[in-house]
Amino acid sequence: MPGNTFGKFFKITTWGESHGKGVGVVIDGCPPRMPLDETIIQPMMDRRKPGSSSASTKRKEPDKAMIMSGVFEGMTTGTPIMIMMHNKDAKSDAYKPYADLFRPGHGDITYQGKYGIRDWRGGGRASARETAARVAAGAVAKALLDREGVQVSAYTIELGRVRAEKRDSEAIIQNQFCCPDMAAAKAMEQRIMAVKKEGDSLGGIVEILASGVPRGLGDPVFDKLDADLAKALMSIGAVKGVEIGAGFEASAKLGSENNDPIVPSQGPRGGGNFPTNNAGGILAGTSNGDDIVMRVVVKPIPSVLVEQKTIDSKGNPATISTKGRHDISAIPRINVVCEAMVCLTLADHLLRQKAIS
Repeated sequence: MPGNTFGKFFKITTWGESHGKGVGVVIDGCPPRMPLDETIIQPMMDRRKPGSSSASTKRKEPDKAMIMSGVFEGMTTGTPIMIMMHNKDAKSDAYKPYADLFRPGHGDITYQGKYGIRDWRGGGRASARETAARVAAGAVAKALLDREGVQVSAYTIELGRVRAEKRDSEAIIQNQFCCPDMAAAKAMEQRIMAVKKEGDSLGGIVEILASGVPRGLGDPVFDKLDADLAKALMSIGAVKGVEIGAGFEASAKLGSENNDPIVPSQGPRGGGNFPTNNAGGILAGTSNGDDIVMRVVVKPIPSVLVEQKTIDSKGNPATISTKGRHDISAIPRINVVCEAMVCLTLADHLLRQKAIS
């Protein structure tokens, strides 16, 4: 049905539920003769799987990606690629007490209103478990981008109002929150532990950087690159806001301040360079060759122990305290999901551009 497919030339369809037999993705449009096996996909899967930080759920899913089709002798064949991951540690009984209650902040009440039925086991299709399939597809897109010299990375710049003041790329892999500021990462750990004791959750901000993106990606008028990137990132359940380049700070600037000066380029691509990057690497919906810089606002995890008001399926007032195995924050596990969605969008637009150039 509509809503489960993303992309035009590099197209993915995800499937599966949080407590079903598994989750997976079908990728259509991946070029042939590209090296691909599970060892290329698994590193991104490992960054998303539970247990990566003190903010993570206790659910233990190995998330071993299995390529079911579209690859022969270690090379893509140009036919649809299917990747799946079995659900190994789903404990549906933990959700039975809430089967007749609408959990605040979740999609329970909207799924019930839309379909007249819902899978109450961990949220079903609305669960963040679905993002495992996106990451698997994103790993394939990343392999395609690597061949073109495009690199995408995501890192935490704010968690629980603790803000990173530095951008040290080496620090990102040295702490559990993937934060480019080690001092901020230590403060984030303290904040997480304090909120965890209170039975509550935290949100934050993730920044995504795409470098080496060629000029010319993005189509007028409704398929602008920034529009598609915003949609890709907003399609992640916990994301409630997206900004590119200067973002909301642009509203406080003069036009002369916000415009990026253009100077002659000495590089092999010619054209111009931009000493500043308020545009975030995109002008008129088209990549300008500069780094693409995006930030997303991540809401707090809605499953909390703090008692909240709600209603049951018959509309009667009730209270709920959501017990079970939940993340304290979607960060840092959501970082690789953001990275995957950006890779998918860039791969799609790269193939579109190759078709016309």
